[in-house]
Amino acid sequence: MTPPGWYSDPQAPHLERWWDGGAWTVHRRTPSGLPAPPTPAAGASGRRAKAVALISAGAVLATAIVTGATVVRTDEVRGGGDTTINTAPSGPPAPSLVVDQLNGITLPVPPGWTSPSSVAQDDVVMTTDGTYDCPAHTGRCRHGQVISRTAPSTEGASPRTVAERDVPDAAESAYGHDPGGRRPYGGIRSHQVVKAGRIAVAGRDGYLVRWRVRTAEGPGGYVQSLAFPSDSGIPAPVVVRFVFDAGPDGPPLSDMDEITKGIRPTGR
Repeated sequence: MTPPGWYSDPQAPHLERWWDGGAWTVHRRTPSGLPAPPTPAAGASGRRAKAVALISAGAVLATAIVTGATVVRTDEVRGGGDTTINTAPSGPPAPSLVVDQLNGITLPVPPGWTSPSSVAQDDVVMTTDGTYDCPAHTGRCRHGQVISRTAPSTEGASPRTVAERDVPDAAESAYGHDPGGRRPYGGIRSHQVVKAGRIAVAGRDGYLVRWRVRTAEGPGGYVQSLAFPSDSGIPAPVVVRFVFDAGPDGPPLSDMDEITKGIRPTGR
């Protein structure tokens, strides 16, 4: 009997696939630094395969983030040789959702947010619409991002421990150095914990930590790390990172609370 764990996918050797102890699940990933299973994909590399879908008002916008490829489709009703697109009934539109299939959750998409495009960082599931010139003039920045990811190996760690360990990395990634080593905001000058505590997420006991980050250039922003147990059978917890610029151009902090309260397990 092979114990549960990440193993080389027999159908795609460059990926790893979750074995639940009795059968293969649908969850796949590229190697991400977790402890090696008994038969790891030793030479595998690349970015984690992950499907993200935007669903709204009877139409489905599916965005598959797999090595940078994006596929867009809409639900169709076929009959009599014609193709029609479903439309929502009259009244307020249904809220959009982002589906993180790997971690088994959906997240609501508030107004002013959109699916990620031209984003270098892995695991970004939504961003504010549009970009602006970074305060340090190193390129283009965004006023808000939400990232959904599987936490690194933290066997036995509580959601509080995971969130407290993650938030410094989240702040550095958002307002310190970018993936190219540049400092779009001139670097972090200080931070302050403005919110921390237990919270129920997707029916499970989670924990969040929110920092107010002050930068050398620009208004700085708010970074929140939210950790909670996965509902998809993966032992590592889920971490949802929120990055909101401060100042009048940043998204309202109420969006953090709205997204957090709206997280649900897939299929519910």
